[in-house]
Amino acid sequence: MSDQLSRRLALLGDAANLSLLTQCLHGIERECLRVDERGKLALTPHPRALGSALTNPQITTDYSESLLEFITPTSTSVEKTLDELGEIHRFASGKLDGEYLWSPSMPCELPDEETIPIARYGSSHIGRLKYVYRKGLALRYGKTMQCIAGIHYNFSLPEGIWELLREDEGSEKSARDFQSHRYIAMIRNFRRYSWLLMYLFGASPALDAGFLRGRPHGLESFDAHTLYLPYATSLRMSDLGYQNNAQAGLTPCYNDLDSYIDSLRRAVSTPYAPYEKVGTKVDGEWVQLNTNILQIENEYYSSIRPKRVTYTGERPIQALMARGVQYVEARCLDINPFLPLGIDVTEARFLDAFLLYCALSDSPPLGGCECGSATSNFLKVVKEGRRPGLKLERGGQQIEMKDWAGALLDAIAPIIDLLDRANGSSLHAQSLAEQRAKVTDADLTPSAKVLAEMRERGESFEAFALRYSRQHAETLHSEPLSAEEQARFEGMASQSLAEQADLEKQPEGDFDTFVAAYQASILGLISV
Repeated sequence: MSDQLSRRLALLGDAANLSLLTQCLHGIERECLRVDERGKLALTPHPRALGSALTNPQITTDYSESLLEFITPTSTSVEKTLDELGEIHRFASGKLDGEYLWSPSMPCELPDEETIPIARYGSSHIGRLKYVYRKGLALRYGKTMQCIAGIHYNFSLPEGIWELLREDEGSEKSARDFQSHRYIAMIRNFRRYSWLLMYLFGASPALDAGFLRGRPHGLESFDAHTLYLPYATSLRMSDLGYQNNAQAGLTPCYNDLDSYIDSLRRAVSTPYAPYEKVGTKVDGEWVQLNTNILQIENEYYSSIRPKRVTYTGERPIQALMARGVQYVEARCLDINPFLPLGIDVTEARFLDAFLLYCALSDSPPLGGCECGSATSNFLKVVKEGRRPGLKLERGGQQIEMKDWAGALLDAIAPIIDLLDRANGSSLHAQSLAEQRAKVTDADLTPSAKVLAEMRERGESFEAFALRYSRQHAETLHSEPLSAEEQARFEGMASQSLAEQADLEKQPEGDFDTFVAAYQASILGLISV
């Protein structure tokens, strides 16, 4: 442990400061496909009983009309966050008429590309803009890739911790700039160490054979309907996932916020020749918002993002520029198909400790070589993380993944101790013990358990996933919401429908002009 990390931990462990660790904020976004009773993609519209996908703050859609997204409010308690996620699941599951929430990250057997429905958000200009953006995603990446689901874990440290560290270090940066600086440093460490999360929590070692649409691949056949890699942890996060030539040269620098913002704002304003050939309209119909490398900032696919809550009409880059980084969004987590919510409190507790370690540890700038090794290490673990003797690169040297994983868990242990002291429990220590057991025995990892159960039962990926989708539905239905909670969700759904209707009644002018103004909002930020 470095002297600086020891000092920071001692500072936070002081009786006057320890309670700050109970003030970290959490939020979870869980995506999941709707499927019919046979486990095929549901082609029905977004259920009206769930409210408006445009305006409901907790239940929306992601890419497809069939791809639900559940969003919890933020809370200082991971237990409360998981309870709220469970309530959203129980309400939504109760409104699905003969349909199920698909249990894993990788999709069910999909129909042809044309048949996969793009999410609709109504006739308002903002609703149409969201739809056209998704048409652009289909054009650029294909609809199949957009049906992959995951869990996004939002996390922030209380401003009191940042101010405590700023004062202790005698930083001359403003409070806002110091906080942004340290969040960017946290993201660098996440890039260095997030392969560990893929080993511990990766849960997508197999997929439906039709997913690749006949494209060449290096996967093996598990059975006639399933492809897999024997030591994979997360094919979702491998190079089978979101890949695009336009983004290949886009490597935002996480060495400071300004360079990160600059790389993204240039990407959303720099034309890309293949997209220019298509244009924004075909036969008078919008097919993409623009012909740039990225249509909007959120199109950039990354395992973690610096975030700031936006005001109405404000773009993410504008919010970061104006007010700095407020929290991070970890985006690399697979849905655990064995769990009704796709994640549990044990995983969340470890994520808190891991993210705090990334925030408090030394984090020198990432040089070109280290950037490359971080990417390489991550891809090795998602494809062959359970391979005996697997080696990664650390500091230019080869090291066995299990040795490095054990060392990282040892380094995280003091933070685990602080969290348990702050919360008056031993629950974080129990979570750490579970992760240590997985490092010792790879068969305890979710990815290994998926393959073991499929083999034991002679199941294809689809049969395995559908069985758990049905099982989770039974679990959710057996624990109905209280009358008060049911009424709250019903009211939220009704209010969201009214809000969308109000939006659509307002005169808005020409849609082309609206899109042009939206594009201009970022062009004005580009330095000439």
